[in-house]
Amino acid sequence: MDRFGLVAELATQKLQSLRGMVDLLPQDMPLWQRVEATARDHFGRAGVQEIRTPLLELTQLFARGIGEATDVVGKEMYTFLDRSERSCTLRPEGTASVVRAAIQHGLLSQGPQRLWYGGPMFRYERPQAGRQRQFHQIGLEFLGVSGARSDVEAVAIAWDLLCSLGIRSLTLELNSLGTADDRSRYRQQLVAFLQDHRGQLDADSLDRLDRNPLRILDSKHADTQAVLAGAPTLADALVPESRERFELVKAGLDALEIPYRLNPRLVRGLDYYSHTAFEITSTLLGAQATVCGGGRYDGLVEQLGGAATPAVGWAMGMERLVLLLAQVDQTGSSAAAPDLYVVNRGPAAEAAALVLARGLRGQGLRVDLDPGGSAFGKQFKRADRSGAPWAAVLGDDELAQGVVVLKPLRGQDAGEHRMELNDLPALIARLRP
Repeated sequence: MDRFGLVAELATQKLQSLRGMVDLLPQDMPLWQRVEATARDHFGRAGVQEIRTPLLELTQLFARGIGEATDVVGKEMYTFLDRSERSCTLRPEGTASVVRAAIQHGLLSQGPQRLWYGGPMFRYERPQAGRQRQFHQIGLEFLGVSGARSDVEAVAIAWDLLCSLGIRSLTLELNSLGTADDRSRYRQQLVAFLQDHRGQLDADSLDRLDRNPLRILDSKHADTQAVLAGAPTLADALVPESRERFELVKAGLDALEIPYRLNPRLVRGLDYYSHTAFEITSTLLGAQATVCGGGRYDGLVEQLGGAATPAVGWAMGMERLVLLLAQVDQTGSSAAAPDLYVVNRGPAAEAAALVLARGLRGQGLRVDLDPGGSAFGKQFKRADRSGAPWAAVLGDDELAQGVVVLKPLRGQDAGEHRMELNDLPALIARLRP
């Protein structure tokens, strides 16, 4: 088949979104908007400022920041050469981009930075419930803070945000990854142990044994989990200073009455984490149980070319969170009904209806305007489906008399009301008694 034949064949194919790239339709948006608005409110009250970074970055940012031995960099990134032959990648996570921006724009010279971000990320992995190839995160980053108290505050903001959304079926899992030296000692101990049990490990764990052995602790394979039951723990490799720091984190959470469960097998999937690591999980999400995850990453800023800077942060998966909210709370699943639905017909009336709707919207009312042209009966059906308590009827006859007729749609009033079309205060008083 020649090039023109191929183009003609492609032109006849039905265009659909790529696998793992999901449309968010109008009926999906109320829960998303509720989460975003709640998060923005929480961050504002905690003095956390928003930052927005590009979706596209140089690949080297993530290779250096996340780690070339990680599954994210090795298997999951959307990477390509641009027209200048530069290797570029759609961001697979938000922290590296935020740190790059803070270094590039000199934010770290201005004192500690309390930042949050939100938006789409991209990873080429098998789509499933709560996990897509284009997914969305809300994340928090504290840069330039070293104390255990900052770890506690970061966790508390995440926990309180989830609770304010009405979610109660959550578990906070907590671990310490110690320093780089702690992990190096532990890595040697773990590899030596696992080498003695190679025959019992699954294929993925064998692949990770040389590249990133700590990730084996995350394996869900039953045989590997059975082996890990007898493996040394990272807690045993921590030096006294690392243990003391972890005790301060636990004491801080106890003081805030935030319950947690110690999980000595908890590791984060990215190389830059150190000391505190945590996940907030839900049993309502099945295998994809993690709603929020994060921890401390004191070495990342220096690794990306900045001065040595302590930092802690977390990211929250929006798809999983919305999926959870849809299960536990049905009240946020539909859009807010308009205060008024304007039924209108006739050339002059349609123009006047737009003026009326705009005037009422300017006074803070939610007004839905029928596009016009349909019979009044069909428009009233649309008005009823909208959930509006009132319909405003405006035809050419009403316009000639300078009036608009308000009809109750929800039984809140016994009859209709003829109102002066240009008397917005009287209309508003009737719509908002």
